Amino acid sequence: MSHAVTDPPLKKIMPSDLVMLDDLARGRPVKIDLVYAKAHHRDNMFKCAIYKPDAKMLAHREFAPLILRAADICFQKSKLVFEVKDCLRPIEAQAAMAETPIVKANPQWLQEPNRLLSPPGKGGHPRGMAVDIILVTENGEEVDMGTPFDYLTPDRANNPAARDYKNLKPEVVKNRQLLEDCMMQAAKEAGRELLPLPQEWWDFRFPYGYSNLYAPVSDKSLPAPMRMMPG
Repeated sequence: MSHAVTDPPLKKIMPSDLVMLDDLARGRPVKIDLVYAKAHHRDNMFKCAIYKPDAKMLAHREFAPLILRAADICFQKSKLVFEVKDCLRPIEAQAAMAETPIVKANPQWLQEPNRLLSPPGKGGHPRGMAVDIILVTENGEEVDMGTPFDYLTPDRANNPAARDYKNLKPEVVKNRQLLEDCMMQAAKEAGRELLPLPQEWWDFRFPYGYSNLYAPVSDKSLPAPMRMMPG
């Protein structure tokens, strides 16, 4: 008699497992810039508001300390500040992104093997276990990282946002390495594994083997003050 092997049920992320980076960033070298809450933000590639205007940036409570510690390390080394662009991205936000005109016009962005956007529920963002970060000066001026945040290349084989891309100015290489080194040092100090996403210099996350143990977060499951989606 054969017995079917079933995967263990996914762990549920409770509201108490999430923290507001807006609150934790106060007094730290961290700026919060929730790009997708602003339709006309220059970095919002979707050109429409995905989150509600007063949405807060949430992170998993195990993940947030790495961001904060890495920001402290970076400031101590360079006087540069972390500007955090996105962290928790609920299932509904991912679905809304897929329905935007720019993504509809570029369906290849959602297709394997060279997918640029995760479908609803996939990846570290809907678990609050992935973060997008750029570096800025204390005055808020962006540091040259070679490409803008959320740069989606038309040529995946020659992607200037990728970590292994070589045709970069020395200053850009230095800045990217600084960001990555600080994140990896913070993870090492905490005894955690961290994945710098190979194709996006701004994206850091817990390895999929860990984040995939958890069910993605639905905005509807959050109490009203924590909800990110409009309506």
